[in-house]
Amino acid sequence: MNFLEGFTGKRILVTGGCGYVATSLINLLKHIDCHIIRLDKKGAIFPQFNAIAQIEDIACDVRDHTIWEKVLYKTDIVFHFAAQTSIYIANENPVMDAEINISPLLNMLETCRRKSWRPVVLFSSTVTVVGVPACLPVDESFVGFPVTTYDLHKLMAENYLKYYVTQGIVCGVILRLANVYGPGPRSSSSDRGILNLMMRKALNGETLTIYGKGDYLRDYIYIEDVANAFLLSALKIELINGQHFVIGTGKGHTVAEAINLIADRVALKTGKISRIIHIEPDSPQSPIESRNFVADSRKIFNTIGWKALCPLVDGIDATILNLLK
Repeated sequence: MNFLEGFTGKRILVTGGCGYVATSLINLLKHIDCHIIRLDKKGAIFPQFNAIAQIEDIACDVRDHTIWEKVLYKTDIVFHFAAQTSIYIANENPVMDAEINISPLLNMLETCRRKSWRPVVLFSSTVTVVGVPACLPVDESFVGFPVTTYDLHKLMAENYLKYYVTQGIVCGVILRLANVYGPGPRSSSSDRGILNLMMRKALNGETLTIYGKGDYLRDYIYIEDVANAFLLSALKIELINGQHFVIGTGKGHTVAEAINLIADRVALKTGKISRIIHIEPDSPQSPIESRNFVADSRKIFNTIGWKALCPLVDGIDATILNLLK
Protein backbone atom coordinates (compact mmCIF):
# COMPACT_ATOMS: atom_id res chain seq x y z
CA MET A 1 0.00 0.00 0.00
CA ASN A 2 1.25 3.49 -0.87
CA PHE A 3 1.23 4.78 2.70
CA LEU A 4 4.02 2.32 3.60
CA GLU A 5 6.54 4.70 1.99
CA GLY A 6 6.04 6.77 5.12
CA PHE A 7 8.26 4.28 6.98
CA THR A 8 11.26 5.01 4.76
CA GLY A 9 14.29 5.81 6.92
CA LYS A 10 12.52 4.89 10.17
CA ARG A 11 14.01 2.81 12.96
CA ILE A 12 11.29 0.38 14.05
CA LEU A 13 11.25 -1.92 17.09
CA VAL A 14 8.94 -4.94 16.95
CA THR A 15 8.60 -6.91 20.19
CA GLY A 16 7.32 -10.45 19.90
CA GLY A 17 9.11 -10.20 16.59
CA CYS A 18 8.67 -13.88 15.61
CA GLY A 19 4.99 -13.85 16.43
CA TYR A 20 1.85 -13.85 14.38
CA VAL A 21 0.99 -10.17 13.94
CA ALA A 22 4.67 -9.16 13.90
CA THR A 23 5.47 -11.50 11.02
CA SER A 24 2.58 -10.17 8.94
CA LEU A 25 3.52 -6.57 9.68
CA ILE A 26 7.19 -7.10 8.77
CA ASN A 27 6.15 -8.88 5.59
CA LEU A 28 4.36 -5.67 4.54
CA LEU A 29 7.38 -3.53 5.45
CA LYS A 30 10.09 -5.73 3.97
CA HIS A 31 10.44 -3.78 0.71
CA ILE A 32 10.69 -0.40 2.48
CA ASP A 33 14.13 1.08 3.15
CA CYS A 34 13.92 1.09 6.95
CA HIS A 35 15.68 -0.50 9.94
CA ILE A 36 13.60 -3.12 11.78
CA ILE A 37 14.68 -4.60 15.11
CA ARG A 38 12.90 -7.85 15.92
CA LEU A 39 12.92 -8.67 19.63
CA ASP A 40 11.89 -12.13 20.79
CA LYS A 41 12.71 -14.73 23.40
CA LYS A 42 15.83 -16.86 23.36
CA GLY A 43 15.36 -19.95 21.23
CA ALA A 44 12.75 -18.30 19.01
CA ILE A 45 13.03 -18.97 15.28
CA PHE A 46 13.10 -15.68 13.37
CA PRO A 47 11.34 -16.02 9.98
CA GLN A 48 13.60 -14.99 7.12
CA PHE A 49 12.62 -12.39 4.51
CA ASN A 50 14.04 -11.42 1.15
CA ALA A 51 14.01 -7.77 2.16
CA ILE A 52 15.17 -4.30 1.27
CA ALA A 53 14.61 -3.38 4.91
CA GLN A 54 17.55 -3.94 7.24
CA ILE A 55 16.32 -6.51 9.76
CA GLU A 56 18.22 -6.95 13.03
CA ASP A 57 17.31 -9.79 15.39
CA ILE A 58 17.77 -9.71 19.15
CA ALA A 59 16.96 -12.71 21.35
CA CYS A 60 16.35 -11.79 24.99
CA ASP A 61 13.83 -11.88 27.82
CA VAL A 62 11.42 -8.92 27.68
CA ARG A 63 11.11 -9.17 31.47
CA ASP A 64 14.74 -8.00 31.73
CA HIS A 65 14.42 -4.26 32.35
CA THR A 66 18.00 -3.63 31.21
CA ILE A 67 17.31 -4.41 27.55
CA TRP A 68 15.23 -1.33 26.84
CA GLU A 69 18.04 1.25 26.75
CA LYS A 70 19.78 -0.79 24.06
CA VAL A 71 16.80 -1.45 21.80
CA LEU A 72 15.05 1.91 22.18
CA TYR A 73 18.06 4.05 21.27
CA LYS A 74 17.12 6.26 18.29
CA THR A 75 13.92 4.23 17.77
CA ASP A 76 11.10 6.07 16.02
CA ILE A 77 8.28 3.53 16.32
CA VAL A 78 7.61 0.59 18.66
CA PHE A 79 5.10 -2.13 17.80
CA HIS A 80 4.64 -3.93 21.12
CA PHE A 81 3.30 -7.42 20.40
CA ALA A 82 5.24 -9.45 23.00
CA ALA A 83 2.72 -11.16 25.28
CA GLN A 84 1.56 -14.28 27.05
CA THR A 85 -1.73 -14.94 25.25
CA SER A 86 -3.48 -17.81 27.03
CA ILE A 87 -6.33 -16.78 29.31
CA TYR A 88 -6.04 -20.10 31.17
CA ILE A 89 -2.32 -19.77 31.89
CA ALA A 90 -2.92 -16.19 33.05
CA ASN A 91 -5.62 -17.32 35.48
CA GLU A 92 -3.39 -20.11 36.83
CA ASN A 93 -0.34 -17.86 37.28
CA PRO A 94 -1.31 -14.18 37.54
CA VAL A 95 2.12 -13.07 38.78
CA MET A 96 3.90 -14.57 35.79
CA ASP A 97 1.30 -13.11 33.43
CA ALA A 98 1.78 -9.63 34.91
CA GLU A 99 5.55 -10.00 34.51
CA ILE A 100 5.07 -10.60 30.78
CA ASN A 101 1.98 -8.55 29.94
CA ILE A 102 2.48 -5.45 32.11
CA SER A 103 6.06 -5.07 33.33
CA PRO A 104 7.85 -5.00 29.95
CA LEU A 105 5.66 -2.15 28.70
CA LEU A 106 6.11 -0.26 31.96
CA ASN A 107 9.89 -0.75 31.84
CA MET A 108 9.89 0.46 28.23
CA LEU A 109 7.92 3.57 29.16
CA GLU A 110 10.12 4.30 32.17
CA THR A 111 13.23 4.03 29.99
CA CYS A 112 11.70 6.59 27.64
CA ARG A 113 11.00 8.89 30.60
CA ARG A 114 14.52 8.61 32.02
CA LYS A 115 16.24 9.08 28.66
CA SER A 116 13.79 11.69 27.31
CA TRP A 117 13.11 9.51 24.27
CA ARG A 118 9.70 9.95 22.64
CA PRO A 119 8.92 7.11 20.23
CA VAL A 120 5.47 6.25 18.91
CA VAL A 121 4.24 3.15 20.79
CA LEU A 122 1.59 0.91 19.23
CA PHE A 123 0.14 -1.53 21.77
CA SER A 124 -1.68 -4.73 20.80
CA SER A 125 -4.65 -5.31 23.09
CA THR A 126 -7.86 -7.32 22.83
CA VAL A 127 -11.58 -6.67 22.50
CA THR A 128 -12.16 -9.00 25.45
CA VAL A 129 -11.05 -6.30 27.92
CA VAL A 130 -14.72 -5.23 27.90
CA GLY A 131 -15.73 -8.65 29.22
CA VAL A 132 -19.07 -10.12 28.12
CA PRO A 133 -20.88 -7.26 26.35
CA ALA A 134 -24.57 -6.79 27.07
CA CYS A 135 -25.29 -5.53 23.56
CA LEU A 136 -23.72 -5.42 20.10
CA PRO A 137 -21.85 -4.06 18.25
CA VAL A 138 -19.01 -3.01 20.57
CA ASP A 139 -17.30 0.32 20.06
CA GLU A 140 -14.78 2.43 22.00
CA SER A 141 -17.43 3.72 24.44
CA PHE A 142 -17.74 0.32 26.16
CA VAL A 143 -16.13 0.39 29.60
CA GLY A 144 -13.39 -2.13 30.40
CA PHE A 145 -14.82 -4.90 32.57
CA PRO A 146 -12.35 -7.81 32.50
CA VAL A 147 -13.54 -11.30 33.46
CA THR A 148 -10.11 -12.95 33.09
CA THR A 149 -6.68 -12.20 34.52
CA TYR A 150 -5.34 -11.90 30.99
CA ASP A 151 -7.85 -9.17 30.13
CA LEU A 152 -7.27 -7.41 33.44
CA HIS A 153 -3.56 -7.18 32.70
CA LYS A 154 -4.16 -6.03 29.13
CA LEU A 155 -6.39 -3.24 30.42
CA MET A 156 -3.80 -2.25 33.03
CA ALA A 157 -1.12 -2.08 30.34
CA GLU A 158 -3.44 0.06 28.18
CA ASN A 159 -3.88 2.48 31.06
CA TYR A 160 -0.14 2.72 31.70
CA LEU A 161 0.41 3.67 28.08
CA LYS A 162 -2.39 6.24 28.18
CA TYR A 163 -0.94 7.75 31.35
CA TYR A 164 2.54 8.12 29.86
CA VAL A 165 0.98 9.69 26.76
CA THR A 166 -0.88 12.25 28.89
CA GLN A 167 2.43 13.08 30.59
CA GLY A 168 3.99 13.80 27.19
CA ILE A 169 6.58 11.06 27.63
CA VAL A 170 5.65 9.04 24.51
CA CYS A 171 3.06 9.10 21.77
CA GLY A 172 0.91 6.01 21.65
CA VAL A 173 -2.25 4.24 20.59
CA ILE A 174 -3.97 0.98 21.55
CA LEU A 175 -5.64 -1.37 19.10
CA ARG A 176 -8.10 -3.84 20.61
CA LEU A 177 -8.17 -6.82 18.27
CA ALA A 178 -11.11 -9.10 17.53
CA ASN A 179 -10.51 -12.76 16.50
CA VAL A 180 -7.49 -12.71 14.18
CA TYR A 181 -6.86 -15.45 11.61
CA GLY A 182 -4.85 -15.91 8.43
CA PRO A 183 -1.40 -17.03 7.24
CA GLY A 184 1.50 -16.92 9.69
CA PRO A 185 3.27 -18.77 12.49
CA ARG A 186 1.25 -21.07 14.73
CA SER A 187 -0.05 -19.58 17.96
CA SER A 188 1.92 -20.56 21.05
CA SER A 189 -1.38 -20.86 22.99
CA SER A 190 -3.82 -23.71 22.42
CA ASP A 191 -6.80 -21.39 23.07
CA ARG A 192 -5.75 -18.98 20.29
CA GLY A 193 -5.76 -19.26 16.51
CA ILE A 194 -8.73 -21.63 16.40
CA LEU A 195 -9.67 -20.97 12.75
CA ASN A 196 -6.10 -21.60 11.61
CA LEU A 197 -6.00 -24.80 13.64
CA MET A 198 -9.26 -25.99 12.06
CA MET A 199 -7.93 -25.27 8.58
CA ARG A 200 -4.83 -27.38 9.28
CA LYS A 201 -7.02 -30.20 10.58
CA ALA A 202 -9.32 -30.03 7.56
CA LEU A 203 -6.36 -30.16 5.17
CA ASN A 204 -5.16 -33.28 7.03
CA GLY A 205 -8.59 -34.87 6.71
CA GLU A 206 -9.12 -34.78 10.48
CA THR A 207 -12.41 -34.38 12.33
CA LEU A 208 -13.34 -30.79 13.18
CA THR A 209 -14.76 -30.21 16.66
CA ILE A 210 -17.14 -27.55 17.88
CA TYR A 211 -17.78 -26.99 21.58
CA GLY A 212 -21.49 -27.11 22.33
CA LYS A 213 -23.79 -25.65 19.69
CA GLY A 214 -21.12 -23.26 18.44
CA ASP A 215 -23.74 -20.52 18.30
CA TYR A 216 -21.70 -17.72 19.88
CA LEU A 217 -20.93 -14.83 17.55
CA ARG A 218 -17.36 -13.83 16.70
CA ASP A 219 -15.88 -11.10 14.54
CA TYR A 220 -13.10 -12.79 12.53
CA ILE A 221 -10.55 -10.39 11.07
CA TYR A 222 -7.85 -11.23 8.53
CA ILE A 223 -4.26 -10.82 9.69
CA GLU A 224 -3.19 -8.46 6.89
CA ASP A 225 -6.05 -6.09 7.76
CA VAL A 226 -4.78 -6.08 11.35
CA ALA A 227 -1.18 -5.39 10.29
CA ASN A 228 -2.35 -2.50 8.11
CA ALA A 229 -4.29 -1.07 11.06
CA PHE A 230 -1.09 -0.93 13.12
CA LEU A 231 0.98 0.52 10.29
CA LEU A 232 -1.51 3.22 9.34
CA SER A 233 -2.01 4.12 13.02
CA ALA A 234 1.73 4.63 13.45
CA LEU A 235 1.85 7.12 10.59
CA LYS A 236 -1.33 8.95 11.65
CA ILE A 237 -0.44 9.18 15.34
CA GLU A 238 -1.04 12.94 15.51
CA LEU A 239 -4.76 12.26 14.89
CA ILE A 240 -5.19 9.41 17.39
CA ASN A 241 -2.54 9.89 20.10
CA GLY A 242 -3.60 8.47 23.48
CA GLN A 243 -6.71 6.70 22.20
CA HIS A 244 -7.86 3.10 21.89
CA PHE A 245 -9.70 1.58 18.95
CA VAL A 246 -11.77 -1.54 18.33
CA ILE A 247 -10.40 -3.46 15.34
CA GLY A 248 -12.82 -5.79 13.59
CA THR A 249 -14.89 -6.26 10.45
CA GLY A 250 -18.31 -5.32 11.78
CA LYS A 251 -19.69 -8.69 10.66
CA GLY A 252 -20.52 -11.50 13.07
CA HIS A 253 -20.29 -15.21 12.31
CA THR A 254 -21.09 -18.02 14.72
CA VAL A 255 -18.26 -20.40 15.55
CA ALA A 256 -20.20 -23.20 13.85
CA GLU A 257 -20.70 -21.08 10.72
CA ALA A 258 -16.98 -20.36 10.47
CA ILE A 259 -15.92 -23.99 10.94
CA ASN A 260 -18.49 -25.25 8.45
CA LEU A 261 -17.23 -22.67 5.97
CA ILE A 262 -13.68 -23.96 6.48
CA ALA A 263 -14.81 -27.53 5.77
CA ASP A 264 -16.66 -26.41 2.64
CA ARG A 265 -13.73 -24.38 1.25
CA VAL A 266 -11.17 -27.12 1.93
CA ALA A 267 -13.45 -29.66 0.24
CA LEU A 268 -13.87 -27.37 -2.76
CA LYS A 269 -10.12 -26.80 -3.17
CA THR A 270 -8.75 -30.23 -2.28
CA GLY A 271 -11.61 -32.74 -2.40
CA LYS A 272 -11.00 -33.63 1.25
CA ILE A 273 -14.20 -34.00 3.28
CA SER A 274 -14.01 -33.26 7.00
CA ARG A 275 -16.43 -34.66 9.53
CA ILE A 276 -17.73 -32.02 11.95
CA ILE A 277 -18.84 -33.03 15.44
CA HIS A 278 -20.20 -31.09 18.41
CA ILE A 279 -18.66 -32.01 21.77
CA GLU A 280 -18.60 -30.77 25.32
CA PRO A 281 -15.29 -29.30 26.57
CA ASP A 282 -13.03 -31.54 28.68
CA SER A 283 -12.67 -28.84 31.33
CA PRO A 284 -14.69 -25.81 32.48
CA GLN A 285 -14.53 -22.90 30.05
CA SER A 286 -13.84 -19.29 30.93
CA PRO A 287 -16.92 -17.02 30.89
CA ILE A 288 -15.25 -15.08 28.08
CA GLU A 289 -15.74 -18.09 25.79
CA SER A 290 -19.53 -17.71 26.01
CA ARG A 291 -19.62 -14.11 24.84
CA ASN A 292 -21.08 -12.78 21.60
CA PHE A 293 -18.98 -10.17 19.87
CA VAL A 294 -19.18 -7.93 16.81
CA ALA A 295 -16.98 -4.85 16.40
CA ASP A 296 -18.01 -1.34 15.51
CA SER A 297 -14.83 0.08 13.97
CA ARG A 298 -16.32 3.24 12.49
CA LYS A 299 -14.30 5.51 14.76
CA ILE A 300 -10.91 4.50 13.35
CA PHE A 301 -12.29 4.62 9.80
CA ASN A 302 -13.65 8.12 10.37
CA THR A 303 -10.37 9.27 11.97
CA ILE A 304 -7.61 7.76 9.83
CA GLY A 305 -9.44 5.87 7.07
CA TRP A 306 -8.68 2.29 8.11
CA LYS A 307 -11.23 -0.47 7.60
CA ALA A 308 -11.12 -4.24 7.23
CA LEU A 309 -11.10 -5.20 3.55
CA CYS A 310 -11.04 -9.02 3.54
CA PRO A 311 -14.33 -10.97 3.85
CA LEU A 312 -14.19 -14.20 5.84
CA VAL A 313 -14.53 -16.50 2.83
CA ASP A 314 -11.67 -14.75 1.00
CA GLY A 315 -9.47 -14.85 4.08
CA ILE A 316 -10.12 -18.56 4.58
CA ASP A 317 -9.31 -19.22 0.91
CA ALA A 318 -6.05 -17.25 1.16
CA THR A 319 -5.05 -19.10 4.32
CA ILE A 320 -5.81 -22.51 2.79
CA LEU A 321 -3.68 -21.67 -0.25
CA ASN A 322 -0.85 -20.57 2.02
CA LEU A 323 -1.05 -23.80 4.03
CA LEU A 324 -0.98 -25.83 0.82
CA LYS A 325 2.35 -24.32 -0.27
